[in-house]
Amino acid sequence: MAMVSEFLGQLSLNIGAHEPTYPTVVPALDFDPDRDAARIETAIKTKGVDEQTIIDVLTKRTYSQRRDIAFAYEKRAKKDMISALKAALSGSLETVILGLMKSTAQYDASVIRGSIKGAGTDEETLIEVLCSRSNNELVEIKKVYKELFKKDLEKDVAGDTSGNFAKLLLALVQTKRAEASSMVDYEKIDEDARALYEAGVKVKGTDVPTWITIMSERSVPHLQKVFQRYKSYSPYDMQESIMKEVKGDLQKSFLVLVQCFENKQLYFAKRLYEATKSKGAKEKIVTRIIVSRCEVDLKKICSEYKSNLGESLQKTVLEHTKGDYQKVLLGLCGPE
Repeated sequence: MAMVSEFLGQLSLNIGAHEPTYPTVVPALDFDPDRDAARIETAIKTKGVDEQTIIDVLTKRTYSQRRDIAFAYEKRAKKDMISALKAALSGSLETVILGLMKSTAQYDASVIRGSIKGAGTDEETLIEVLCSRSNNELVEIKKVYKELFKKDLEKDVAGDTSGNFAKLLLALVQTKRAEASSMVDYEKIDEDARALYEAGVKVKGTDVPTWITIMSERSVPHLQKVFQRYKSYSPYDMQESIMKEVKGDLQKSFLVLVQCFENKQLYFAKRLYEATKSKGAKEKIVTRIIVSRCEVDLKKICSEYKSNLGESLQKTVLEHTKGDYQKVLLGLCGPE
């Protein structure tokens, strides 16, 4: 039988819907935007600025609540809250707070834009964002990118990258990935696993287009099973095969994709661990992951961090950051 039915637990409940979320920032109960706007206004006007109040309010409200506070602030203070925050804050705290005033998709779109505009491309950032976002997230990012920058994300990515690396990123941006299905097609799983093996490890040279098609068009649960099946054909697992077959940015992109298909939150946990432990903590990476995932899956990232890396993310943040930057990150991570 080509089609064998199998329930995919949690996934079958989310078919056609967004992936389940595990946010650390959830809607505040007893929310009063006018009261919050008054608190922010007072905090900004205080001599030397009351950063703690700004952190307490904005890290404990969702984006849509922050937007309501900004509307209330404007009515009250007759000025734009984002401009007022920009003028009152500086450094890393300002970066995080201004990031929180964007929706997750707006934030991601701005990060992508920042990595491709100007001289030189920040490939690392581009790879992290485009290869780790779900199809639904990418659809939203494309729409928002167009609204914010009056440019087409596909054209910008194509204009800034080249070769197979460009082809892979474009295939992801074209959002052709199949939705998860409660039916498992074992024949298709076997076919894809064999195709990945025959396009890579089995032959001299790599048939990259085949890898790109499979990894950009199949659903995540399907690919998880494909990578399992792949091991019955190849002496190497998928990640080892990628390391052997391709190099440079293309290799990095395929590795991020496979890591995210297998366990996206563990991928982010490892990124955070490396960034905080590296000399002069790579603040940009830490900020980007915590701000972009706090309303998506930061709770699960924290739990993967603790179970795989031997300590909590909160403890790492306490050890490797300081001042208001530390406070705002801890506010977003929530209690252990």
